[in-house]
Amino acid sequence: MKLAVCQMAISDNLENNVAKVMHFMEKASALEVKLVCFPEMSLTGYIHALLSKPDLNLIIEEALQKIKAKCEELNIGAIVGYGYRKDNNLFNRAGVLLPDSKKHTYDKIYLTEIEKKYFLPGTEKLVFPFRETKIGVIICRDQNYPLLAKKLKNKGAEYIFILSAHYYEPKEARWKLDKNRAIPITRAVENKVYVLLSNTIGTHIGMTSLGNSLIADPDGAVVVMADEQQEGLLMLHTNNVEI
Repeated sequence: MKLAVCQMAISDNLENNVAKVMHFMEKASALEVKLVCFPEMSLTGYIHALLSKPDLNLIIEEALQKIKAKCEELNIGAIVGYGYRKDNNLFNRAGVLLPDSKKHTYDKIYLTEIEKKYFLPGTEKLVFPFRETKIGVIICRDQNYPLLAKKLKNKGAEYIFILSAHYYEPKEARWKLDKNRAIPITRAVENKVYVLLSNTIGTHIGMTSLGNSLIADPDGAVVVMADEQQEGLLMLHTNNVEI
């Protein structure tokens, strides 16, 4: 079974983001990938004009229906990020869409200081069964908290996907590269699991993300890593990794 993460740029236009997600789903399916993960907020980005719309959830559901149909057409699962409202509160959400019509959601628990001005933290962890294994999902800054990853491992997760959007001012983006590589590697070796990190590239809301999506194995080895500016897929096939 092949699992994959997608490194991609996020635009200010939801329709463009949805189209790009489905494009990479098609590429992943052609490579026999069974589950592909996209970056944090990969559908909506952090565009205030969209996230503040009263009908945000209806807009998101329409987008998710398109992705769900593509999942069923290609027999592939997708993990995507987006903003979502519940009881008039905004959450940074990951949605898992599977080809058998099953759906799971996870809301980011550990928000950044800036995010706390707009989002509420989630409270529930996510580990879901997929084929012969179990998958855990966390979002970006969640990776900084070792007990969260340990709880996913204790719930049976053999693979942990991290949806990230490492946007910073350009200089900060450069000096945080080592940290943002080191943490997922540490979570992998601590818990003896595969960690698959999907990150953004390019500029968004006036900030920069330098990619470096990666897959780390249970020994802490980085078996494949993307560069700073190229969109694409990283794939894991049992003990073999392909790019």
